[in-house]
Amino acid sequence: MSAMSDPATLPAEPIASATPPVQSHTVRLGSKDIHYAETGRGAPVLLLHGGGPGASGLPNYARNVAALARQFRVIVPDLPGYGRSTKGLSRSDPFGDCAASMLALLDHLKLRRVVVVGNSLGGACALRMALDQTPRIAGLVLMGPGGIDTTRSLPTKGLKQLLDYYSGEGPTRDKLRTFIRESLVYDGSQIPDSLIDARFQASIDPAVVAQPPLVRPKGLPTFRLVDFTRDSRLAELRTPTLVLWGTEDKVNRASGAHSLQRRMSHCDAYLFSRTGHWVQWERADEFNAAVIAFAQQHLKA
Repeated sequence: MSAMSDPATLPAEPIASATPPVQSHTVRLGSKDIHYAETGRGAPVLLLHGGGPGASGLPNYARNVAALARQFRVIVPDLPGYGRSTKGLSRSDPFGDCAASMLALLDHLKLRRVVVVGNSLGGACALRMALDQTPRIAGLVLMGPGGIDTTRSLPTKGLKQLLDYYSGEGPTRDKLRTFIRESLVYDGSQIPDSLIDARFQASIDPAVVAQPPLVRPKGLPTFRLVDFTRDSRLAELRTPTLVLWGTEDKVNRASGAHSLQRRMSHCDAYLFSRTGHWVQWERADEFNAAVIAFAQQHLKA
């Protein structure tokens, strides 16, 4: 495994107040290059981004990294298939592919136990990490995670938009704008054009277009992904878990919070009114306070 350092790419909303500065690295893990940024000191918190077109680590957490870095060592990777990491993601097991890469990153960083925070695809990745290597995960914070009750209901409008982004006419700014402003957040007027422009440019990277990370499987009328609520290991999982879900989430249904709480013995769930899929962006102050309190409790010695 080898690593190289390079200047961090600024997110859509620059992390001007982060101290110390954000450092950027790329490490070779098996057959993949995984890019990650880190800042702060102390116990480690791993932030995993969502899987929408043009997503990557730092922009997904632009309103959170500085606040969390005052208390913790914050590590923000680009998941496989996204950002500056190797493109392509397993079609048969995307959650497992992401989890394997993130566990390999923990090995590279020699981190024994971490709190993992995951949004959407990142939440599914975090949960899979805890199921596969439970002792490594001190706690989970999941925001609208994927893979919850996916085999029990038809896909949402937002999930269809995500999976079909590269199909038909292919990626366009209008398709991305509609997805972000109408499906990712409750109040789309709060999303600046600069964020949409940055995400669109990332989404049309030729390497991404050649291997889109999440697409609707060919030949299937609906999207059928892993359903964690049917995994027998879930009921045995004792990892402390905090679920944060917007009641107006149009990508992953907020009812998933109750599904997780019914099946997990150490799971607290908070529902945010007038909030969509991006709790960490739409309710940043409350999100930051909740994550700090949770991580302080579960990263003790």
